[in-house]
Amino acid sequence: MAIELTRNFCIIAHIDHGKTTLSDRLLEWTGTIHEREKQDQLLDSMDLERERGITIKAHPVTMRYKSKSGQTYRLNLLDTPGHVDFAYEVSRSLAACEGALINKIDLPNADLPAVHRQLEEILAIPSEESIHASAKLGIGIDETLEAIVKRIPAPQLPTDETLRALVFDSVFDVYRGVVGYVRVVSGTMEANHAIQLMSNNARYEIKEVGVFTPKMLVQPQLEAGDVGYFIANIKSTADIKIGDTITDQRHAAREPLPGFQEIHPMVFSGIYPINTADFEHLKAAIAKLRLNDAAFVYTPESSVALGFGFRCGFLGLLHMEIVQERLRREYQMDIIATIPSVVYEVETTRGEMLRIDNPAQLPNPSEIKEIREPIVKAYVLCPNENIGDILQLILEKRGQMEHTETLDVRRVMLHCLLPLNEILVDFNDKIKSITRGYGSMDYDHAGYRPAKLVKLDLLVNGEPVDAFSTIVHKDRAEARGRQLAAKLKEVIPRQLYQVAIQAAIGGKIIARENVSALRKNVTAKCYGGDITRKRKLLEKQKEGKKRMKSIGKINIPQEAFIEVLKAQ
Repeated sequence: MAIELTRNFCIIAHIDHGKTTLSDRLLEWTGTIHEREKQDQLLDSMDLERERGITIKAHPVTMRYKSKSGQTYRLNLLDTPGHVDFAYEVSRSLAACEGALINKIDLPNADLPAVHRQLEEILAIPSEESIHASAKLGIGIDETLEAIVKRIPAPQLPTDETLRALVFDSVFDVYRGVVGYVRVVSGTMEANHAIQLMSNNARYEIKEVGVFTPKMLVQPQLEAGDVGYFIANIKSTADIKIGDTITDQRHAAREPLPGFQEIHPMVFSGIYPINTADFEHLKAAIAKLRLNDAAFVYTPESSVALGFGFRCGFLGLLHMEIVQERLRREYQMDIIATIPSVVYEVETTRGEMLRIDNPAQLPNPSEIKEIREPIVKAYVLCPNENIGDILQLILEKRGQMEHTETLDVRRVMLHCLLPLNEILVDFNDKIKSITRGYGSMDYDHAGYRPAKLVKLDLLVNGEPVDAFSTIVHKDRAEARGRQLAAKLKEVIPRQLYQVAIQAAIGGKIIARENVSALRKNVTAKCYGGDITRKRKLLEKQKEGKKRMKSIGKINIPQEAFIEVLKAQ
């Protein structure tokens, strides 16, 4: 089909704003799927995507649409994730498109005049050009398709025939290796074509090319403007980078397509098998997950308390939850995850610059000149009546307000700087709770800044438990130490002697809880008589407990780790 009759577009909206539902309606309207294939969230192939109602991977699909003018167009749609953790998938999808649908509202309490004003003020789109449509009810879908072919431009005609194709995603197939998703900018891709990846100069031979309908459909070739897939005996998704440029081996392009950047994990956590005998099973499961998720990284590590496991890097907390849930479901793994941490920059007194993602790697305080923590620029959307409570939450999280922006008579956007570590666990949940679900947040990474950070250790009977070590702000260390010590006190079984649970920074104890001793009544058989007999028995018991405490080791049960780490 001629490039002038091709339209490449994606759907952009916040999480839970109906992007995938709109995709379903477009597929039905264009006859891309038959009646027997209809189901909600058709493009969401993972069980987790369906259950959570979110899109995790960008899903491309090619449709044919006969417009009212009688002309048949080829429409390439990319249904993108809405969650901030998967923003990289969105940026790559945008690079493969010439236009976008902005799917905004169809709720009963929708304020259409306010939305029209926002379209004009924020996006400079005339309000009369907006289409009143509801994917849920199937209203306005025909008008939407007509607007796509009229308003979204066709791909640019290439200036030459040199092959340039943008890789915007990839998945792993057990039988065929990596399936790369591409947008061809110039030239053609076809079977038996020798190609080269411009980021690492790796060379392959294409075995198959095709498009998604939404199932994979083999094609003789992909031409300029096309969105489709290719298979070329690539063994792992780690070998093909998202945003890379594919070119011809013999007639290579001089420069790659713009916008390529490496994906860097922002959140790290240790993952261990609950049963230490399952380590090899966990190793195989994580390796398989890595094949399908280039943003997920891992390295082996060991813990005195938890045994052998892996230090894993994720794009964000939702990405971490998804990986952990897939390990449990798809590979039947019983796992335990340590407290999530971010990457800190540590400058030593010797002038070295270290990147620390594990509290265990932090040097001795005497060797540290400065610690810098990652900062994000956050945009918090909330109703006017909740501004005070949200500001209080931002201050509690060591945030710094920059300015507020009034969106309409009912809502404002707060622009603030926040430490990434502070928003990892419960920040988004608290925003939803304060605003009764009407608040939302997005953020961009904003570099690093110095902070008063310390390593908080937890000691049981004088022995540090590495699984509970964490890096915290100095002002929060005492409260955090008390919280962890109190939680651990609840789950450690009582011994025949008192067990001390201590939170410490370096050699300084900042919080303590005691697990009281089990007391055996050694004087139970003494009926009356001389009091010195009872005293001797009690002294003997006291000496025995003292000796047990000096040589005894506390075996913390696995359930205790699970309970404490769940509470984070």
